[in-house]
Amino acid sequence: MNDLFPSTIEDVYEKGIERIIFFYRMSIANGKGKLYVAFSGGKDSVAIYGLCRSAASKLGIDIFDMCEFHYHITCVDPPELVQFIKKEFPFVLRDRPKETMWQLIEKKQMPPTRLVRYCCQALKEGGGKNRFCVTGVRWAESSRRKNTRGELEIYAPSAKDKRILNADNEEDRRLIEHCLQKRKYICNPIVDWSDEQVWGFIRKEHLPYCELYDQGKKRLGCIGCPMAGREQRIKDFEKYPKFKDAYIRAFDRMLENRRKSGLETEWKTGNEVMEWWISK
Repeated sequence: MNDLFPSTIEDVYEKGIERIIFFYRMSIANGKGKLYVAFSGGKDSVAIYGLCRSAASKLGIDIFDMCEFHYHITCVDPPELVQFIKKEFPFVLRDRPKETMWQLIEKKQMPPTRLVRYCCQALKEGGGKNRFCVTGVRWAESSRRKNTRGELEIYAPSAKDKRILNADNEEDRRLIEHCLQKRKYICNPIVDWSDEQVWGFIRKEHLPYCELYDQGKKRLGCIGCPMAGREQRIKDFEKYPKFKDAYIRAFDRMLENRRKSGLETEWKTGNEVMEWWISK
């Protein structure tokens, strides 16, 4: 493990707790109130909940006086995941998007792709404006995240002004403490955790997790997500054919919008779009 981080598993977990405590204190100091915790129902979100529970206990306060948990409804999450959240985490607030995945496809006049992931921005990343937000982002989930995501982040009105910070750095701490208004502050307390450390913490804390992991899933996400890869998407559509049909109907409406807008396309039907979307 990198020398910058703790060397024992207990130290790793304790550092995660301390990151949340530090961030909570900064939120209170800046008049932002409770932490806004993004909760997707996956293993990383479950671990974040466990860390928040431990952090609140360490501070001697109720977790719900410290944190506000939000699940952003995507309309394309696996039904098992949706039911898991309802059953095990009924206190999580359910935020509905302004537009569904199907409406976004029509509006954007193209399917979401690995390079153009407008769905993530619209369905998952819009909450928490002007708040101190906690996420389960980890470097191990994506090589790109190693270079673009940090322990602490500040989002300004302009994306180019984003800052990646380290809570152990005194200069960065002062920047957080004297932060400007109308910005979104992000804390990723498990950003440097491995999969094994996440599962170890879940087992240690006896936290519930979605049954899909026991069925062989390594990661949970939207059905049809281009980031899942061709084979996984084919399996998902075989398991959830109604979602595949819904995508095809959205693609048909998307093509109609393209024709009205005078956009050229080689696709004739939603089925052709689906075949291209999966293969490419």
